[in-house]
Amino acid sequence: MTAFQSGSGPTALRILLGSQLRRLRENKGISREDAGHEIRGSESKISRMELGRVGFKERDVADLLTLYGVADGEARTAVMDLVERANEPGWWHRFNDLLPTWFQAYVGLEEAATRIRTYEVQFVPGLLQTKEYARAVITAGAAGIGPAEISRRVDLRMERQRVLDRPEGPIFWAVIDEAALRRPIGGADVMRGQLQHLLELMRLPGITIQVMPFSYGGHSAEGGAFSILRFGDKELPDVVYVEQLASALYLDKREEVDRYGEVMERLCAVSTTPEATVEILQKIISDRL
Repeated sequence: MTAFQSGSGPTALRILLGSQLRRLRENKGISREDAGHEIRGSESKISRMELGRVGFKERDVADLLTLYGVADGEARTAVMDLVERANEPGWWHRFNDLLPTWFQAYVGLEEAATRIRTYEVQFVPGLLQTKEYARAVITAGAAGIGPAEISRRVDLRMERQRVLDRPEGPIFWAVIDEAALRRPIGGADVMRGQLQHLLELMRLPGITIQVMPFSYGGHSAEGGAFSILRFGDKELPDVVYVEQLASALYLDKREEVDRYGEVMERLCAVSTTPEATVEILQKIISDRL
């Protein structure tokens, strides 16, 4: 079973904290049974904590740090700060009524990632969308949903984009199929604004955009869109996210991640260079005038 099951509850911060506690315990040669006894619990409780599958009580973590010999103020404070962050509900929890459980996990992972690579076939990636384009996409797929809820869904998408504005935000690398750039979502004005927005984003150091051109023909990612997320802690595996119509797959087994990684590398190799991306975006804009 993958650590990132859809709807299973653990966030990336909990898993990060759990992996740190496991390393500290193993470095001291302490068994899970002995660690569990220290916090008035069991071996299975330590196992669940180290897998990030339960919440963390500050007293439990403090007692474990003492057992593991973490008396240094700075190191201890860093772990206890992580406890507080891991237990805090993310900003997206105020949108819980809009977010399906299988997508809540992704927003949490997106917030914690240090690198996001994505391939999109039908739409411009959500983190790169203008407000007008996002509204058009959401409206098209929101049959029976009123204007107020559509506006909240747009607000949620705009809020997600703040992750790219943070100084410690992730490196974002997107390969977008040319079809997504030529599909007239929202009409000519909305698409023109969206394409110009992509040109502006490409000036930012942490964002790279490539285009999979029509001229290339068939390629290795014909199965559809996916994203690969990487995290700062080396103990955390990369996660592949594949969204489906009413659910999502979260893959973190090495062989699965490696396969998608190879596909992404091939996509990057045959897609436009960033310089050529500027040219194709400008050409599509001029074609719409």
